[in-house]
Amino acid sequence: MTVTISRLYETYGAAERVVRDLESAGLSHKDISIVANNADGWYKDGNGLSRADKDRGHDAGNDRPANAAKGAGIGAAVGGAAGLLTGLGLLAIPGVGPVVAAGWLVTTAAGMAAGGTTGGVIGALTHAGVSKKDAHVYAEGIRRGGTLVTAKVPDGDRARYQAILNRSAIDLTARGAAYRKDGWTGFDEKACPYTPEQVRRDRGTYSSPSQ
Repeated sequence: MTVTISRLYETYGAAERVVRDLESAGLSHKDISIVANNADGWYKDGNGLSRADKDRGHDAGNDRPANAAKGAGIGAAVGGAAGLLTGLGLLAIPGVGPVVAAGWLVTTAAGMAAGGTTGGVIGALTHAGVSKKDAHVYAEGIRRGGTLVTAKVPDGDRARYQAILNRSAIDLTARGAAYRKDGWTGFDEKACPYTPEQVRRDRGTYSSPSQ
């Protein structure tokens, strides 16, 4: 039996470290998904490399595929062949805007879209067992610049993998309460995506000093 654990992170860097730790701990990349806001264009289109990869000396001819689903909708699925982070691709989610994503959550959303089921990330999360209330906060968190990591883990190993996922994770209950205090009522697919300046301002408003 497997259980689904989702966590939201303030930045892609924090989420990337968690994904690498999950894989190092033995969780298959096939059981992990990542969806990261790309409002500020940190993941460059046309070469499939993030700014972090360039800093590590990778080039466009290395083992990362060219960006997947450029300008496409949520129906375009991306995935990795040798680790989740090698399969990152660009796509667009209604209400969120451009994201960098890979993994089973995107594939689930793609299948739901192909079957005529709407809902994007929220639909995929609730289909996987995440409460609708939490799914709305996760989607809004991505819209405001965050990164979502979702993992399917064996129930017997839940505590071990959950401890990894909890590293640098946002307190979802507190974040949802803060959003609602400022008038937010739920994720809206028709809302305009955040601009880079809005993302920076939102992080300054809601981030804790440790994030």
